Amino acid sequence: MTAIEQTEAARPRGTRLPRRARRNQLLGAAQEVFVAQGYHAAAMDDIAERAGVSKPVLYQHFPGKLELYLALLDQHCESLLQAVRTALASTTDNKLRVEATMDAYFAYVEDEGGAFRLVFESDLTNEPAVRERVDRVALQCAEAISDVIAEDTGLSKEESMLLAVGLGGVSQVVARYWLSSSSAIPREQAVRLLTSLAWRGIAGFPLHGTDPH
Repeated sequence: MTAIEQTEAARPRGTRLPRRARRNQLLGAAQEVFVAQGYHAAAMDDIAERAGVSKPVLYQHFPGKLELYLALLDQHCESLLQAVRTALASTTDNKLRVEATMDAYFAYVEDEGGAFRLVFESDLTNEPAVRERVDRVALQCAEAISDVIAEDTGLSKEESMLLAVGLGGVSQVVARYWLSSSSAIPREQAVRLLTSLAWRGIAGFPLHGTDPH
């Protein structure tokens, strides 16, 4: 059950919930409000109303709007990182691995909760705590991709990281464009097209230990 589904299930005012369930409910409500309004326009009153609780209940779990936003950001940065790591581990076929990794970004962006907007399109990137988290998850995803590139190609750590940053950046930018343009291209086809483009480049690096000729 997603955070938003938990919110819907737990919304009636006055219902007593275990602390963890209440926290998840509040995070789900906050996600809806932050995604719809952005950080600056969102108010704790809106979030409490959306969750069906009083403001004191909301403040029992989160001392302020920034702390609530950061808790959501931590949750969704971790989700992206785990999706990328799972994709990389899903196969030993390198072309399929590239495809799975790119699809992880498309799936993340396509999720109906719109959580990707908190990570990739935040209106609070001038806040150091937000910037640090966004930069960190981008770096962690790139490091995970880089490890595979370095192992398979024998390229240096720096070279592998450069390629990994490129692959991750292209994936999320194209996925966001695909979603925002309401493209008639199905997700699977979009991923295959992008994979074909990326594979033509990365396949030019020979597998480590093989004769490049």
